[in-house]
Amino acid sequence: MAPKGQVASDTVDIGLDLLEVERMAAALERRPGLAERLFTPGERAYAASRARPAQHLAARFCAKEAVTKALGLDAFSPQLIEVAGGGSARVGMVLHGSVAARAAALGVRVEVSLTHTRAMAGAVAVLAR
Repeated sequence: MAPKGQVASDTVDIGLDLLEVERMAAALERRPGLAERLFTPGERAYAASRARPAQHLAARFCAKEAVTKALGLDAFSPQLIEVAGGGSARVGMVLHGSVAARAAALGVRVEVSLTHTRAMAGAVAVLAR
């Protein structure tokens, strides 16, 4: 990694996504099966252990979208991009199937940073060699 405040010279591409937390909460309430379609069991379990699950799911959804943008994917199955970890620990990305194949073909690893407030969630994905 580059020193704080500097972009590493091995950075290939980035992706960014933002989402209103309330929008995610409303969608999850309106469509009972949505969480199972968008998130892995581990992601759902992590969010369920938090005081505001929709806030954490929104950040994870942003990570999935940011990774998709960084990798230049037109479409993907949300289950193929998994955010692992959370809380005070650094999050990691686990890529599966065609998403993992795309990253391998590009010769990159995916790093992600999540953030959220009560109202907004966001993520930045960085592809690095």
